[in-house]
Amino acid sequence: MTINDVLAALGVVLNGIPQALLAATYGFASVPTAFGFVVGAVACLLYGSVIPISFQAETIALAGMLGKDIRERLSIILFSGITMVILGLTGTLSIIVDFAGSTIINAMMAGVGIMLARIALGGLKESRIVTASSIASAFITYFFFGQNLVYTIVVCVIFSSLVANIFKIDFGGGIIENYKKIEIKKPIINLNVIRGALALACLTIGANIAFGNITASMSEKYEANIDFLTIYSGLADAVSSLFGGGPVEAIISATAAAPNPLNSAILMMVIMVVILFFGLLPKISKYIPGHSVHGFLFILGAIVTVPTNASLAFSGGTPQDYVVAATAMTVTAANDPFIGLLVGLVVKYIFVFIV
Repeated sequence: MTINDVLAALGVVLNGIPQALLAATYGFASVPTAFGFVVGAVACLLYGSVIPISFQAETIALAGMLGKDIRERLSIILFSGITMVILGLTGTLSIIVDFAGSTIINAMMAGVGIMLARIALGGLKESRIVTASSIASAFITYFFFGQNLVYTIVVCVIFSSLVANIFKIDFGGGIIENYKKIEIKKPIINLNVIRGALALACLTIGANIAFGNITASMSEKYEANIDFLTIYSGLADAVSSLFGGGPVEAIISATAAAPNPLNSAILMMVIMVVILFFGLLPKISKYIPGHSVHGFLFILGAIVTVPTNASLAFSGGTPQDYVVAATAMTVTAANDPFIGLLVGLVVKYIFVFIV
């Protein structure tokens, strides 16, 4: 373990804290989420995987938006996690991706980017000053400081939090949780939960492939095993949500670029366990409003996710591919990733039969 391994781990932790606050604003508890990080740390050690799991803005926002209340949100994450474990264990993930095709998968991810931007802008109705200062500072930081997402999230969170505290804006007095009481949250099943679980699973498929390969590529010695990643990220989600915690998914992690990427990844998750388990998040939330992360959400969605994935989706070169990509992206943005994937597939195979 070197100092650079530690610094890389701390950098990723710093990136994860604002997204942890976002999860808390949707009602996800911190201590149960720590169980998910324990699963991730143990799994990375056993599998020798350098792809850690942490708070991911996309899945947090999607689960929070699709679930009508905390019980539905937890059920959505639980059933999505179980689905991903099954896909990873059976090795059917690649079959699904091949069946859908890269055009639809990338278009779906671009649609998710639009959803994130919409959520970010929606914050202007709830906390105008905090959200506006977060978006403005994120914009400036991203474009004037090397398009670095870590710098972007740190600056927009700190700046908008300072604005909130200077203007004495009431943002709920922090997050209040019962850390001593840990109990199993009985899941429910209804049409909204089923739809939400399928939507979250579709998003996770795309994110695991994209983020898993990007993170592994930073390391010289390790390669991505998406099936392993799918198993332990799904298991972490299931364990976390069963006790009331939020989703923890694959991220683009700078720990993979450290001298000892496996050690750095495990250290990062262990630090997150300590922060969550010992109740430090509510203390932090007294000074950092949940809307402070909206600037990062806007940049991640509108500036990073949409252009990157849309360019890949529309690179097919045929008019039929353009229609399929446009349909999948638009329907995802208007509804959710599962509906976008489904409609994209319908349009794709209509062309197969009529052309």
